[in-house]
Amino acid sequence: QVQLVESGGGSVQAGGSLRLSCSASGISFSNICIGWFRQGSEKEREGVAHIDSSGDTRYANSVKDRFTVSLDNAKNTLYLEMSSLRPEDTATYFCAADFGLCKGFCRGGVCYGSYFGHWGQGTQVNVSS
Repeated sequence: QVQLVESGGGSVQAGGSLRLSCSASGISFSNICIGWFRQGSEKEREGVAHIDSSGDTRYANSVKDRFTVSLDNAKNTLYLEMSSLRPEDTATYFCAADFGLCKGFCRGGVCYGSYFGHWGQGTQVNVSS
C-alpha cells in the first residue's frame, strides 16, 4: 500500500523560504515519477515540480529558478525547497507519485495530475505580502 505524507507547510512572508517534505512508503524509488501539485483557493490544480528515478526534473514556469525538487533515496523522501515566495504561491501542496519516468506524465514542465495514481493529503502554504 502506497502512502505519501507531506510536511513542512506553514506561513511565511513574501520573499521567504520553506521546505516541504514528502515521506513515501510502499513504493520503490527505482522507477518512479514523483512531485508536487498545488491548488489555491478557487484555482485549478497545477503541477509545480517533479523528479524521476533518472534525475529528470520538471518545473512549472511560475516556479522555475525559485523552487528546487530533490529526492533522498535512502530516506524515501521527496523535498521541495521554495525560495523567494510570493503571495500567489499560497496553496495546498500535494505530493503525487506513480511508476515510470516523468516523460510519460509530463509535457515539458507541465505534469498532469490525472496520470498520477498515488496522492498525499496535502500541506498548506500561506505567503503573506
